Amino acid sequence: MEEKVENKFWQYDSSYWLEQLNSSEKGLSQAEVTKRISKNNSALKNRSALRKDMMLFVYQFKSPLMLMLIGAVIISGFLGDTSEVFIILFIVLSTGLLSFFQERNAGKVVEKLQALIAIKTTVFRDGKITKINANQIVAGDIISLTAGDMLPADCILLAANELYVNESSLTGESYPVRKEIGKLNEETELSKRSNSLWEGTNIISGEAKALVIQTGENSLFGHIAKSASIAVESTFEKGIKDFGYFLMKITLVLALFILIVNLLNQKSIMESALFALALAVGMAPELLPAIATIAMSAGAKKLLEKKVIVKKLNSIQNLGEVNLLCTDKTGTITEGSIKIAGLINYIGQESEWVKKLAYWNASNETGYSNPIDEALKDIKIETGYKVSKTGEVPYDFIRKRLSIAIQTDSEQLLISKGAFSQIKSICNKIRDENNEIQPITLFEKKIDQQFQLFGEQGFRVIAICYKSITADSITKELEIDMIFAGFILMSDPVKKGIIETINELYQLKVGLKIITGDNKNIALSIAKNIGIKNPIILTGKELLNTNTEALKQLVKRTHIFAEVEPQQKERIILALKHSYTVAYMGDGINDVGAINAADVGISVDNAVDVAKEAADFVLMEKELIVIAEGIKQGRKTFANTMKYLYINTGATFGNMFSVAVASLLLPFLPMLPKQILLTNFLTDFPYLSVANDNVDSDVYTKPGKWNIKIIRNYMVIFGIHSSIFDIITFLTLFYVLKAKKATFQTGWFIESILTELCILFIIRTHRAFIKSQPGKYLFLLSILALILTITLPYLPFATEIGLTPLPLKNLGLMLGIVLFYILTADILKVWFFKKYKQT
Repeated sequence: MEEKVENKFWQYDSSYWLEQLNSSEKGLSQAEVTKRISKNNSALKNRSALRKDMMLFVYQFKSPLMLMLIGAVIISGFLGDTSEVFIILFIVLSTGLLSFFQERNAGKVVEKLQALIAIKTTVFRDGKITKINANQIVAGDIISLTAGDMLPADCILLAANELYVNESSLTGESYPVRKEIGKLNEETELSKRSNSLWEGTNIISGEAKALVIQTGENSLFGHIAKSASIAVESTFEKGIKDFGYFLMKITLVLALFILIVNLLNQKSIMESALFALALAVGMAPELLPAIATIAMSAGAKKLLEKKVIVKKLNSIQNLGEVNLLCTDKTGTITEGSIKIAGLINYIGQESEWVKKLAYWNASNETGYSNPIDEALKDIKIETGYKVSKTGEVPYDFIRKRLSIAIQTDSEQLLISKGAFSQIKSICNKIRDENNEIQPITLFEKKIDQQFQLFGEQGFRVIAICYKSITADSITKELEIDMIFAGFILMSDPVKKGIIETINELYQLKVGLKIITGDNKNIALSIAKNIGIKNPIILTGKELLNTNTEALKQLVKRTHIFAEVEPQQKERIILALKHSYTVAYMGDGINDVGAINAADVGISVDNAVDVAKEAADFVLMEKELIVIAEGIKQGRKTFANTMKYLYINTGATFGNMFSVAVASLLLPFLPMLPKQILLTNFLTDFPYLSVANDNVDSDVYTKPGKWNIKIIRNYMVIFGIHSSIFDIITFLTLFYVLKAKKATFQTGWFIESILTELCILFIIRTHRAFIKSQPGKYLFLLSILALILTITLPYLPFATEIGLTPLPLKNLGLMLGIVLFYILTADILKVWFFKKYKQT
């Protein structure tokens, strides 16, 4: 039935759609859901998985250089040189398959990680309320929604209570939209379809019950995503792409020049073309995307061990660049376990009446689940009668209060609790210590003094009020002329070990700033408890009076931002980004803007859906030490990716450049096209293991930054160094040893591979290479490639690839050149990284 649903569903009421979708207000049966999922999704999932693998495989060969090479060998096959064709195609396909399987495995890791934090939806199944993964929702399901929930599908409302929805992802309008049941004209514009809810939007406040009409690609969000999917590049990704294009341009110009000169020297057209293309492939950083993906996947697996789930793989590189962490205090700086420290009247005395009001309000709340209400539900009250709930005005971040209407044995009460200033603003009377009702104006100074005192003592404080009502319908308009009852005091002690954790962040060159909605007195108390001397606190009120340019300077010296409104959090993050790479950690609806604005967004497993959806990382435990570990992994991933870039721009580029120049001076090609590709293939094995290599501690104790200038300087210095040793090899083979074609090519083949393998061990560390232990797989695969390189000329099929056994004298001289290359490269490396002091 699902695929037949009309798009303009808002023109009909809910009863029409319940009938059309064979559903009821009790929801669907599980058997019916299974049937609908099977009918609509199974074939699509199978096709998409196969298609994804095929696309990934093709992606390994999509570079223009690889495509040109494949085309050239096919033409060569038609011209009759089939043995060379098969050898080159074998090498090309083997390289592609190796990269494909590594990248595919990396992708599987990410899929498993994302499955761990799938968005949940409350749904009616078989007449019962249950939570399921949002991707299991089908048309005809009845879902229940509260503040913080993400919409898993397009729906029509069945019931709504003070429901406000953020639809900015679809309409661009940031102000929440009120929703209510009904039916509308067919031509009603999107922003005014008040009876409809849309996939990808989120509930700001209130509660609702809705019927699912359209899911997946059939939803409005699905159509938009399918037609206008745009991937946002990180700084690191853009840097890699730009540098890849830079290298490719140099490569193509050089290859074209070599081709023309070889043709002018009367060399074979096909051999010259294959030689030029093989050089181009050898110089191009074709493994770079795979290396980056595999390194990030390895980082994601290690982060999972630390209970950090990576939602967006490329964010790992961004995490490595972070030098400032912003977070709320609750659950990160403090224990996050709310304890009720007092239920008191306006002069600080314990009050049984305040206790009853608080318990009734919290125990009847059904909207935005929160730890304050959970703590209040555990208090014990004694009454000789039962109360029943008659209505609710859910909490929202504009009113900052929750109102519950109850019926006692004698009257109907409206009880509101929330932020002190918001509760006080709706009260015109107060219940004094003698339980008498007085005008609040007589006690305002005393109330304010008590509130300030509690904050200075480190208590989190909210207020509670009430009044008697006779209304049948409970709305927020009733929240006037209330009676101030008292305060709810809560304690949330600072976590053990938090000072040590903050010091570890400082050692990683990561600063910490706290952004909280609590008052400045509590913020001041927290700051002193975590060791901040002379803390500078900026309040939300002060923020309002600060212009954007002044704020950019002010935020740098501020330690804690207190009494901050939700929209101000985003403004703070944007100001900080002018001076820092910022990570922001939050778990509420009021944190979403800041999570999106930060360079790296972090949330927690028990956060509201919309916060988890916006985040790049989700923590299974709300611990700052976990973020410190995540930053280390991000920097290790960055460092390992940079190793491949340095290798490719140093020895590899230098070797290929030297081969190109030598081809102009020799009467024969210094290396055959298939030998160049085989050189590439043999070095690719250990290069892929760079992603899991060990990283020296002095590298990850500072942020990794993309710096193309340093890479270019490295490319010039080490390219020249590599070319000097290639010239030595050229002169030794051709003029000293008087080597003929096959012997010359074999000698240069061995020298090229060994220098590329050795430079990997040199470049992988900024220290002298013997002082840093390489990763196990990197070491083993490099040794295997080295042994294979030396033994290849002696194998039976060596002549097929143009190799011949070397005399011991020749082999000894090649190994001597390589040894001298290692020693000088290591000295040059230490000097280079001391000079630039950069990863």
